[in-house]
Amino acid sequence: MISPILKRAPEVLAPIAVAYGRRLKECGLHPRGVYWKTHEGQTLRFEILLGIIDPRFDETGGIRINDLGCGYGALFELLKDMPAMVGGQYYGYDISEDMVKTAQEKIQDSRASFERNMIASKRADYSIVSGTFNMKMDSDPNYWLDYIKESLIQLWRTTERGLAFNMLSSYEKHKQFGLYYADPSFFFEFCMQNLSKNVTLLHDYQLVEWAIFVHR
Repeated sequence: MISPILKRAPEVLAPIAVAYGRRLKECGLHPRGVYWKTHEGQTLRFEILLGIIDPRFDETGGIRINDLGCGYGALFELLKDMPAMVGGQYYGYDISEDMVKTAQEKIQDSRASFERNMIASKRADYSIVSGTFNMKMDSDPNYWLDYIKESLIQLWRTTERGLAFNMLSSYEKHKQFGLYYADPSFFFEFCMQNLSKNVTLLHDYQLVEWAIFVHR
C-alpha cells in the first residue's frame, strides 16, 4: 500500500526527473550526467554501499539487487563481473524516463532490468540507494524528509537481507542550494526505530556524505 506521502511524490519529483534528463543529454554517460563530479567519487560511493553484501554470495552467486535511483545503470557495470552476480538479478528503478531508456539501450544483459518507478516493485536480497535523495531542488524540506522516510520504509518491505543508502552530510560547511543535507544521527535513530535494530553508520570516508547499512 502506498502512503499519502508517496502518492504525492510523482508531482514533487517531476521537475527533478526533468533536470536529470536534461543533464544526461548535456553530459552523456559520465558521472556528471547524474550530477557526480568524477568516476573515482562515483565508484567509491558504490564500493562503500556494496559493503553490505554478505561475502558468502561470492561463493554461491545468485544475488538479487534493487537499485533505487539507478540512473543510466552505472552500478550494474560495477556489479556485473562480481562472483555474487553469477546467476543473479539486478533491478534498476529511476524516475527519469530518459535515464531508464538509456540504461535499457546501453546494457544488454539478461540479468539486468530497468523500470521507470519511484519505488522498488520486486523483492531482492539487498537494496541500494546511491545519491537518490540528494537533489530536492525547491521542494519543501519538511515534505522531503517525510518522503525519504516513507521511501525507506517502502523499500525495506521489498528487502530480504539488507539495505544500504547514503546522503549528503549536514556537517558539510559549504552547502549548495537545491541539495538536501541530512543529519546522520537522525537517520540512524529512524532506522533503529522503524526498520531494524541491526544498523551501521559510516561517516569516515573521503566524501561529503555518510552511509547507513540496515541488516535483517
